[in-house]
Amino acid sequence: MKKQPKKGKLIIFSAPSGSGKTTLVRYLLEKPELNLAFSVSVASREKRQGEEHGKDYYFISPEDFKQKIKNNEFVEWEEVYTNSFYGTLKSEIERLQKQGKNIIFDIDVKGGLNIKNQYPDESLAIFVMPPSIDELAQRLKKRKTESSEKIQMRINKAEEELYYAPQFDVILHNNNLDEAKKKAYKIVSEFINQDKK
Repeated sequence: MKKQPKKGKLIIFSAPSGSGKTTLVRYLLEKPELNLAFSVSVASREKRQGEEHGKDYYFISPEDFKQKIKNNEFVEWEEVYTNSFYGTLKSEIERLQKQGKNIIFDIDVKGGLNIKNQYPDESLAIFVMPPSIDELAQRLKKRKTESSEKIQMRINKAEEELYYAPQFDVILHNNNLDEAKKKAYKIVSEFINQDKK
């Protein structure tokens, strides 16, 4: 039998919205020695300013998303709010693993745990912990991308998501972004290199 190329590892970053996970993921993607590739999720919402299809998300309609659910094309998916779906395609993971990349995910909390459960031996799940719910609310308001109702929905969801933190492999406290970046780099680097002799 032909020896398969070594599969890349899966690094999952999950957190309530506004915790800084996207900033940390972008920082790690700039480190070529980690050999990371970003897993682009599918979203059924409108693009935000500055977002690109195929780079930030694959943007599709709720109808198309529901069809992909029926076709069993997702590793995980969630209806975050009514008709607002996010998910990870099986084909995206396969595509990046074929390239021998370590795959990094910027994903909601339940989605992160779903991936962890399906790939228990090759994944590391990191929960980014915000300093407090109040600080989270301030960060979301500073973005100026959503209405106060949407922000309140995100804060309510964040309070619920914090309960899942103990189910993750690592809880990374993001009280200071520079410190969090250093810690994230160390955690990911050690995980990627742990079985290299």
